[in-house]
Amino acid sequence: MVLAAASTRCFRTPAVYRPRHPRATPLYGLMELYYDKVKAEWEDRFERTYGYWRGFVDRVVWRYLDCGIPEAGFARVFCDQCKDEYLLPFSCKCRAICPSCDAKRAAVFAAFLKDELLEDVCHAQWVFTLPKMLRPYFLYHRELLGQLCRAAYETVEELMMAAVEDKDFRPGMVGVIQTFAQTLRWNPHIHALATRGGWNARGQWIPVPYIDAHQAELLFRHKVFKLLKNDGLLSDERIELLMSWRHTGFSVDNSSIVYPSDEKGLERLARYMIRSPVNLQTLHYLPQTQQVFYQTNKGHDPEDSEIIDSMEFVARVLMHVPELNKPYIHHYGIYSNRSQHKPRKDSIFPEATQNEEPPSISGSKLRRRWANLIRRVYQTDPLICPKCGSKMRILSFITQPGVINEILEHLKNRPTQTRAPPTAKLQQALLPLSP
Repeated sequence: MVLAAASTRCFRTPAVYRPRHPRATPLYGLMELYYDKVKAEWEDRFERTYGYWRGFVDRVVWRYLDCGIPEAGFARVFCDQCKDEYLLPFSCKCRAICPSCDAKRAAVFAAFLKDELLEDVCHAQWVFTLPKMLRPYFLYHRELLGQLCRAAYETVEELMMAAVEDKDFRPGMVGVIQTFAQTLRWNPHIHALATRGGWNARGQWIPVPYIDAHQAELLFRHKVFKLLKNDGLLSDERIELLMSWRHTGFSVDNSSIVYPSDEKGLERLARYMIRSPVNLQTLHYLPQTQQVFYQTNKGHDPEDSEIIDSMEFVARVLMHVPELNKPYIHHYGIYSNRSQHKPRKDSIFPEATQNEEPPSISGSKLRRRWANLIRRVYQTDPLICPKCGSKMRILSFITQPGVINEILEHLKNRPTQTRAPPTAKLQQALLPLSP
């Protein structure tokens, strides 16, 4: 009887969305405390290891420090049933610095791959890594990262073309540039999702179930050497030295397979490919010593973890912020918008129309899309009322600083049982959005 009642209590209340509290995270506190100090000492202390200072980082950090903070603006989410409401702060949408926004971006990327881009064929995950000696070249010349990703695709394409002996053969690949290792050290490498086969000029699918990873490593190594030599960064003597080593540090792995029916595996892999550099679950700040205890992975051997000076840790995080307006996700082959080799409409893999105008999207659909995104990330519905379980709706977006301060002050001073009467200015701000 007691067990039945306990089961009923467990499943009666649906999961509800709880807004996050970014100020409570150690990463937010580290940025707030040490960012200005790191910036002031960058040239003398950090430039040699973490590259030149980039001025746009200021704006990225300021936006991150406003992410999820009510004082920076919010939306009002209201329940018509019980008249309850909560404030949803705005997001910064910055890349590689905000774990929350990166998680949402990863969910969008996974949904895009699964629902819109990828064909219903078998795919393999490819990982291309570089030796430590060559990694600094890409730190001080970040414009080469896109060419590095291109070299990875050409490696896959040329080996598949050689396997099927067809010059018109085209696979599809989505490549993601990652620059961080487990402890946030600089480690540029490519994560890619490539078809295990491709299409010929007639749009027919030709499977290529096996590519030798060692041959791919040799070809990728040749392309990287050529890339750096053409830019005047690598001499013939340095290339000969690297070629003479028994283990050159290059590595190519294509052992992970994603089958067409494995939607969960595909989504999990897509999220991993563009995950945030910082894992908040393994980050611990030690204020007594002003150090950071950072675990490589949660639950692994503590010996694999590292204790880092707080300013050093902040510098590592800033090093991985990508250049503004520079893509780090690249589409190649049949997955490229410019490709003329996509499968034909009359084949079993229908081609997506390139010239079709995108449909107009209303504000309500955009808000539903936001709700779907939160459901993907947090497995909860942000539009379910935490009190009565009814459906909630977004009333308005508040962006004016004066109105924001007045609303927050009104909510702060509101009694527990009865609400204080709002002022005329506050009443105007609380009006819902016009349809």
